[in-house]
Amino acid sequence: MGFFADFHIHSKYSRATSFDMMVDGIARAAKVKGIKVMGTGDFTHPTYFKELQQKLNPEGDGLFKYQDTYFMLTTEVSNIYTKNNRTRKIHNVIFVPSFDDANAINNLLSRHGDLKVDGRPIIALDSEIMVSRIRNVAPSAFIVPAHVWTPWFSLFGANSGFDSPEECFGDETENIFALETGLSSDPPMNWRWSSLDRFALISNSDAHSPKNIGREVNYFECKLGYFDIIDAIKSKDKEKFKFTIEFFPQEGKYHYDGHRKCDTRISPEEAVNNNNLCPKCGRPITVGVMHRVIDLSDREEGFVPEGAIPCKHLIPLHEIIGDALSIGKDSKGVMKEYDTLVCNFDNEFNVLLNVSYEELSRVTSHKIAEAIIKVREEKVTVLPGYDGVYGEIRIFGEEELEEKKAEEKKQQMGLFG
Repeated sequence: MGFFADFHIHSKYSRATSFDMMVDGIARAAKVKGIKVMGTGDFTHPTYFKELQQKLNPEGDGLFKYQDTYFMLTTEVSNIYTKNNRTRKIHNVIFVPSFDDANAINNLLSRHGDLKVDGRPIIALDSEIMVSRIRNVAPSAFIVPAHVWTPWFSLFGANSGFDSPEECFGDETENIFALETGLSSDPPMNWRWSSLDRFALISNSDAHSPKNIGREVNYFECKLGYFDIIDAIKSKDKEKFKFTIEFFPQEGKYHYDGHRKCDTRISPEEAVNNNNLCPKCGRPITVGVMHRVIDLSDREEGFVPEGAIPCKHLIPLHEIIGDALSIGKDSKGVMKEYDTLVCNFDNEFNVLLNVSYEELSRVTSHKIAEAIIKVREEKVTVLPGYDGVYGEIRIFGEEELEEKKAEEKKQQMGLFG
């Protein structure tokens, strides 16, 4: 029996995070979504750490349980430091199988940052040194660079990252076994760079609210246990680590290049032709994920390396319903249809992946049923996100989005002269 796992989320103690992101709210949302294993997020925060100890029941295999949901102890830290004469800002996700390990890591990291300030603390420690020291105090810890392509705060970020895993992690690179793709990239984009072939690619929601839990997620068919799950990731065992669920990467808010203040979205090719400057104001643009992938990759689009874990692209159910009904995704009408579908078919992922059009049509409108099937078949239109602005996605009304793309293209041609 397989299960979904979302390892990277945040608690209410992280900035800009819902107050419902506590053990109770996370478990409730996971059940509705159909996710069996959740990362706790933020175990570095002292207050949240105490709540985790009080509410989670150890299962004896490195996982913990609250009601029907299993939890794995995880946290994200923001490493900010100078290396090779440049300021580096790298986010890393840390996994551990016990409170003793988490406590040892907290004691270590507290010497390099104030863990009380934010659920995702700033740690003034080189990523390579941090990995080495964590392995010394908690040998079973598993460390994964987070959302590795985003322009800010990531391993390969255009603004403060590195040009290779080895440049960042040095001798500790051999102890990095997986990378998190992030919302603005997906496995096919990462497959274009041969240097990443040895790493497993995992996908997580980085959720700051219950509704965003599971927007990216991993699917396993292995024993429910910390070491079994980590081994499945490390070995890239396709019999145990079956696939990931991905955002359409164009919807991510850093997929394309652009300048938010000028409402300017441009492709990597257009950015290069304009020396990475905004065509409206002449200031530097934010170089997006696609641009950075093209710069570092050594393969053509569409290449699939041997042994790659496959992926599927989906849109959260409430967004699908909103598009089908042409109303806000958080409106009462959307939530009514959402609740009807989930109540009839157990959970959101079952609706998105498995329920037939005929079954869907018995409990909801034909248009909503059609929209779910179109997304399942990846028949959508997306206007790419840029410089912190999420992309726009359409299941219906594709013509409107195509017209907007054409208008932007026309404006850009005029600006570029």
